[in-house]
Amino acid sequence: MPDADRTSRLREALQSAVFTADGLLELLGAPAYAALARSESVPALRATRGDSPLETLVRLFLLQSPVPYDRARRALAVDDCVADGWLVQHGTEVRATVDVRPYGGPEGQDWWIVSDLGCAVGGAGGIAAGRTGVPDAPGVDRSQVVLGVGGASTTLAGITVRRPVARALDLGTGSGLQALHASQHATRVTATDVNPRALGFARLTLALSGAPAADLREGSLFEPIAEDEVYDLIVSNPPFVISPGPRLTYRDGGMGGDDLCRTLVQQSAERLADGGYLQLLANWLHIEGEDWRERLTSWVPSGCDAWIVQREVQDVTQYAELWLRDAGDHRADPAEYAARYDAWLEEFEARKAKAVGFGWITLRKSGSEQPAITAEEWPHSVEQPLGAAVLAHFDRQDFLRATDDAGLLAARFRLADEVLQEQVGLPGAEDPEHVVLRQNRGMRRATKVDTVGAGFAGVCDGTLSAGRIVDAIAQLVREDPVLLRDRTPESIRLLVEQGFLEPVRDG
Repeated sequence: MPDADRTSRLREALQSAVFTADGLLELLGAPAYAALARSESVPALRATRGDSPLETLVRLFLLQSPVPYDRARRALAVDDCVADGWLVQHGTEVRATVDVRPYGGPEGQDWWIVSDLGCAVGGAGGIAAGRTGVPDAPGVDRSQVVLGVGGASTTLAGITVRRPVARALDLGTGSGLQALHASQHATRVTATDVNPRALGFARLTLALSGAPAADLREGSLFEPIAEDEVYDLIVSNPPFVISPGPRLTYRDGGMGGDDLCRTLVQQSAERLADGGYLQLLANWLHIEGEDWRERLTSWVPSGCDAWIVQREVQDVTQYAELWLRDAGDHRADPAEYAARYDAWLEEFEARKAKAVGFGWITLRKSGSEQPAITAEEWPHSVEQPLGAAVLAHFDRQDFLRATDDAGLLAARFRLADEVLQEQVGLPGAEDPEHVVLRQNRGMRRATKVDTVGAGFAGVCDGTLSAGRIVDAIAQLVREDPVLLRDRTPESIRLLVEQGFLEPVRDG
């Protein structure tokens, strides 16, 4: 384990050189910075032809290029880094043994995520053959590689509820990104992983970023957690890939089909404190003759509310090709590639799967006998971070569950921020064919409403009750106010559920 004082000095050197997310953007420029995120290094190599400390650190830790010892010494304490295993010396040059990637925290913190070389964005397919981990070693088993920052990990970080909690659990921590985020609002963080190398990388990520140490435990799913331990927040970017067999620890969970994600969801209720949240990314099968929504809602434990969002669907051939490329199998012998591709399709055929869905699952342990469970498809763009929107979603579910139609009409509502109205119709027509309310924040939803619904939403500023607004609209459109009151609560519920209207709480 690296020495704490030397790790602190390394952190200071990185800060001094402005080896940060903002520093990288300024040095490389937006195109080269974006290319680096796609694992394309040529633009960044061209942008780091000087000998400043920042350029040296980019070449060492991000571009995995050897650097002359004397040049590296001007950027950081080389001997400390060699002693702790961050660097290895070959003659007059030094090379990095790990990827150290700047990452901006939610409040402008300068953090660094530590992972295996070549694994910051892509999967095991991005690793140079025989050079995973320590460059002068014969190579680390590719099945045990530890990934760094990628789209899935940042997505999970963005949707996670950020409220002060006593205990948080990062299940399947990998390089420690979720644990790092949790350390900012949890008194105690526990992080688990079946891969002991991952726990080592998570420890380095936390230490280098100046975060409190986490309680790191080795094991699968909830195995390392005692029966009496409960958490206010559980987050997981698990090995959710649905594959014909476990090959790569970071993505293949070793269970058949989508059983790993199902098991994680079903077992979570016993590990959540009252009011606690489980948030994870997951893949799930679309089975012939079954509604995917019904499959997933059946996973939800009793006493838990749930919000399941499907973000993408791929047919089984697209899915197999994606993960074959991730493992680098597309560069293998054509016959070997074809055999592996066939094994994936055989697996899906045996399970009668026609496609695979990807998305988010959030559970809240409400204890309600009438749980609020929503499963929906939303492939459109959203505004990250969404943690506050997740909290608001479940708050609205509480309100709707506790409020009958009479209560809805007695309540006051406020139109959510940055909701716009669009009217669609033929030019010159007196009335629009339909009216659309559209959110510019959060989930960025859009919903059709009639003219009464549009008028109702536009008047909601928190001062008048819904019933008084409906009565006024009835007078304007010359409708029976009793009939309008009867049919309006259903529309109000939909607008509240989707976040267009916010209940105004007294006090």
